[in-house]
Amino acid sequence: MAQTIEQKLAQMGVELPAPAAPAASYLPFMATGKLLFTAGQLPLGGGKLISTGLVGRDLDVAAGQQAARQCAINILAQVKAAAGDLEKIARFVKITAFVASAPGFTEQHLVANGASDFLVQVLGDRGRHARSAVGMASLPLNAPVEVEAIVELA
Repeated sequence: MAQTIEQKLAQMGVELPAPAAPAASYLPFMATGKLLFTAGQLPLGGGKLISTGLVGRDLDVAAGQQAARQCAINILAQVKAAAGDLEKIARFVKITAFVASAPGFTEQHLVANGASDFLVQVLGDRGRHARSAVGMASLPLNAPVEVEAIVELA
């Protein structure tokens, strides 16, 4: 029998957090048809940011990748809240990674790999997606990374 997404996460030692509630007048996710759009997820772990600052100044690429991975974990928490079951994921269609970047930093794509690689590791082909990686001057709460996703549900 094939391993479920929840079993794969447990094997990796990843426990999904309670999905973050919106901090303003927006929804944490919105579904239309078979598509689920998540709001941007920050690298929250244990109720606080796991790191802060600009990548390329306060954090190196590896720390940025860890932050992006945490964002992807939080995306899965939102998908589970929306769909009720991670097995309803048909595929990740696209993610956008926003990277708070020091002037001159040009490796946003490498930071975004933290989210992309995690999703493929957990979901296999269902985790492969189109992607944009964008450098930003700053992000909410001084977060180094924010990631949003479009997911097709079965």
